[in-house]
Amino acid sequence: MYSPHPLLCAERQLARDQAATQAFSLWPRKLLRMTASPLGYLRGAAGLFYELLSDHPELAAGPEGEGWLVGDAHLENFGAFRSEDGRGIEAVVFDVNDFDEAIVGPFRWDVVRLLTSVILGGREIGSDGKQSVMLCSAILEGYAPALGQDQAAMDAPPAVRRLLEKVERRTHKDLLDHRTVRTAAGRRFVRGDRYRDLEPELVPKAHAAFARYVERLDPDRKQAREHFVIEDVAFRVAGTGSLGVLRIAVLTRGKGEPDSRWIFDMKAQGTPAAQALLAGAAALEPQAEPPAERVLRATRACLVHPPRMLGSTELDDFSLFVRRLLPQDDKLDLTRLRPEELPELARYLGALLGSVHRRGAIRRPPAIWSAAEQAQLTEHAIVIAGLHEAAYLALCKAAGSTAP
Repeated sequence: MYSPHPLLCAERQLARDQAATQAFSLWPRKLLRMTASPLGYLRGAAGLFYELLSDHPELAAGPEGEGWLVGDAHLENFGAFRSEDGRGIEAVVFDVNDFDEAIVGPFRWDVVRLLTSVILGGREIGSDGKQSVMLCSAILEGYAPALGQDQAAMDAPPAVRRLLEKVERRTHKDLLDHRTVRTAAGRRFVRGDRYRDLEPELVPKAHAAFARYVERLDPDRKQAREHFVIEDVAFRVAGTGSLGVLRIAVLTRGKGEPDSRWIFDMKAQGTPAAQALLAGAAALEPQAEPPAERVLRATRACLVHPPRMLGSTELDDFSLFVRRLLPQDDKLDLTRLRPEELPELARYLGALLGSVHRRGAIRRPPAIWSAAEQAQLTEHAIVIAGLHEAAYLALCKAAGSTAP
């Protein structure tokens, strides 16, 4: 029934990754991240996921409902961050934290990708195959009601409460000390595995791009421009799926004291991986707009409390999504989850995704997805997980003879 050869799948994804990382010489790091685990492979292989859905339409089929998709829904795209509502009230929340691959399409694709991540992430979360399939059911138990109707938010499960309590204790100095060093003039990024020198010709362009972001963020100049005076810029090395894109870290004066500097992330955005699968489905596509504006619009549409200081800018032909980094930005450590807590956590993640879809909906399903429809999505995830596992092992085999 399913014909893709795992070696061919691995080779196609390998070619994508080599092309994507060539500009900034990040292929060795990409290969390391992709061979770390099946979940790591899924995170970095969104192209393969949607390619499989395109090649096998039966795996892309399922219950109704369309709107904004996360596009890369998986276990590690949920996390803690500091938000600010329209009244200026700040809070630390836990929610979907990455909309780089956001696109308008059928909700079931996001759900199947999240279920696939649970199955492939069994090694990380300490779950065997039987429990992983049960966790898929728990995700759907939380998802379907949250998509179908407005309801009170679920109480955060213990694992999420522990994370929120941990990040609440972090200070701005903790963030700066982890990423920067103090100098006579203030601070600068620590060069090494996480930050590299930006190419000299990109430095003035980065300054100009950041200035455009600031003006769009605060056109009424409600914040002192001294907060945004740049002290350092660097090329930022981060991510798995996005590894290889232009990503610039910006350090500014902030509130003026060495321990009050601000850090921003300017990240190039491109065409979401699901776009190829939507070719010809114009009714489901968002209006043409710069990629960073797409990410910004999706984030604001889908989250009640989006992260602080989101914006966009341009650098040459790159469309950059910009956000301020804060000490509370973090995600669950999957290796430290307690087995007995997994079902409740799975239902909670499902409910969060359902709420995101409800807020970003263009067409809600006429009824809550039936048990048969939910079971069908789990079956699709099992098949896709098996294909990814095979492609992952094929990549590991190829990596032994393909030195980066």
